[in-house]
Amino acid sequence: MAIPKVLGVETEYGIMMRGGESNPIAASSVLINAYIQELARSGTASSAPRTGWDFEDEHPGNDARGYSIERQFPPEVETHLVNAVLTNGARYYVDHAHPELSTPECADPRSIVVFDRAAERILQRSMLAAAALLPDGQDIVVYKNNSDRKGNSYGTHENYLVDRAVPFAQIVAQVMPHFITRQIYTGAGKVGTEAPGLTSADVPYQITQRADFFEEEVGLETTLKRPIVNTRDEPHADHQKYRRLHVIVGDANLSEVATFLKVGTTAVVLCMIEDDWLSRDLLPARPVQTLRHVSYDLTLRRPFELVDGTAITALEAQWELYRQARLYAQERGLACIGGEEVGEEVLRRWEAALTGLESDLSSLVTTVDWVAKQRVLNGYRERHDLSWDDPRLAAMDLQYHDLRPEKSLAARVGLERMVSEAEVEAAVLHPPVDTRAYFRGRCLQRWPESVVAANWDSLVFDIGGDPLRRVPMMEPLRGTQAHVGSLIDSCDSAAELLQKLEQ
Repeated sequence: MAIPKVLGVETEYGIMMRGGESNPIAASSVLINAYIQELARSGTASSAPRTGWDFEDEHPGNDARGYSIERQFPPEVETHLVNAVLTNGARYYVDHAHPELSTPECADPRSIVVFDRAAERILQRSMLAAAALLPDGQDIVVYKNNSDRKGNSYGTHENYLVDRAVPFAQIVAQVMPHFITRQIYTGAGKVGTEAPGLTSADVPYQITQRADFFEEEVGLETTLKRPIVNTRDEPHADHQKYRRLHVIVGDANLSEVATFLKVGTTAVVLCMIEDDWLSRDLLPARPVQTLRHVSYDLTLRRPFELVDGTAITALEAQWELYRQARLYAQERGLACIGGEEVGEEVLRRWEAALTGLESDLSSLVTTVDWVAKQRVLNGYRERHDLSWDDPRLAAMDLQYHDLRPEKSLAARVGLERMVSEAEVEAAVLHPPVDTRAYFRGRCLQRWPESVVAANWDSLVFDIGGDPLRRVPMMEPLRGTQAHVGSLIDSCDSAAELLQKLEQ
């Protein structure tokens, strides 16, 4: 029986310092620190300035194929620069040369949409806070995209709780076709290409921002020789029971529907893999080449070869996965992705996206990023008789991802909203109630001075004279409001909480 798919998204944002020295690491630090300082000045209980990120149990060199690369350790820059833990359960920090925000653990795809949108609000407020501190003529601009058009790509990673009993080789073989073909409705769109040997004459516009940057089928790296399936084996939970499938192949979406589908369809596919449900092998014969082949094919009609010698299009592959998911839902239900209601919404929107891609692309201009962006670019290009390599189109491409509301093209194209502003505003400050993020967030709200370190699977408390006390959180679906809400509310101090937890 498939286990519940606890979910998370980590977004590395593009960043630009205007009017000053362009040092992305320094700019990212200024951005995040400005937000934390603004919260402190305003008296908003949204972060714990004393609380550092605890790297004690992080081992990014552990490989799901059964070995460990000892040299792989959290980079020194990560352990020494700003690393804020927010009261909504999220982590906000400098990762290499980018500000990164990791959502709290979420119990269903719709919750991911809420907290991903809340992350955008936090970045927007960070820009405003930074502008108030910087000298006149300087400001920081943040983009939710995946490429700087200079050969550098940065990721939007997804995380899924999976059953360790399922052989990793089986996960690789069965999830890879989905990763390669789901981009037809999750791609954010891109003008031109950064693939070696190709120009805008070869690829004027493509479906996804990430396909150009993948070189291997399976591997541990995330920044060089990127693999379609990442093998990092850091469950951030009970390692005897769980894996965390770390997915690096997705785009940063501005469309809420695209984010919902990206996470929701993948969660369903992983449930089917765990229950050994998938009956047809859809693995491409040449996965890396096929990833780009799909991204470059705006017609969605060009087939690619499978390992069994047959050929199929990305759209046909997705229809096959959808049909199997529909039968799976009828036979097994969709409790594994957060319940029947949200599961049915995933299937409904999945079918609508595939139908639109097959017969009426215009029906997706409010839900699929690459379609919405293409419509805007085509309109401008035709009005001004521009070729696809005109720099104005590249500038518009970037502007689509600008997180400043007054500048963002995505904010103007009428993208459909799935969640309310009230939900988003609440998620800026408060954690989800149905995962362990609730315990982390509520403790930071109640006793920020007592929580000295945090990570995904534990909190470290300093309650005075006693040694530091670590509270493990190895079960992602424990520590919820139902489990500990009344207990936290009944305690006047962190010391009292720890005493009651021991009892």
